[in-house]
Amino acid sequence: MNLLIPPPLVVAIVGITMWGVARSIDAGSIGAGQQVQVAIALLIAGVVLMAAAAAALVVAKTTINPLRPSRASRLVTGSVFRFSRNPIYLGDLLLLAAIAVWLGQFSNIVLLALFVVYIDRFQIRPEERALLMLFGAEYAAYCTKVRRWL
Repeated sequence: MNLLIPPPLVVAIVGITMWGVARSIDAGSIGAGQQVQVAIALLIAGVVLMAAAAAALVVAKTTINPLRPSRASRLVTGSVFRFSRNPIYLGDLLLLAAIAVWLGQFSNIVLLALFVVYIDRFQIRPEERALLMLFGAEYAAYCTKVRRWL
């Protein structure tokens, strides 16, 4: 699997870009009375989701490294993986959504969409091909029961 940019770095780049956009472009500010509370809730949800997914992978004694899905020793389908095949990327999206809400810049919604498209195309799909090669019919059956994102 040849990644252009590792997922944590993609999240950092998108987050920094959101901040830069919010500071330099006034393209529709969003302000709401509960803006900070919503951002905090999204942040907490994202962190909890990622921690639960990481814990499930550690308990299963399989890799958590997104750069090496071919090193997976076990297919994890329990815990938060019952609801999403990619709970860590979903958690990343929630973190970025928290930043977008906190900054209150409408144009950052476009960056959220670009994050989803990028991660789906350059990270998730290659991971899925690797997992299908490793786990075959078991992974294919899992994919029919659980959605890619949510």
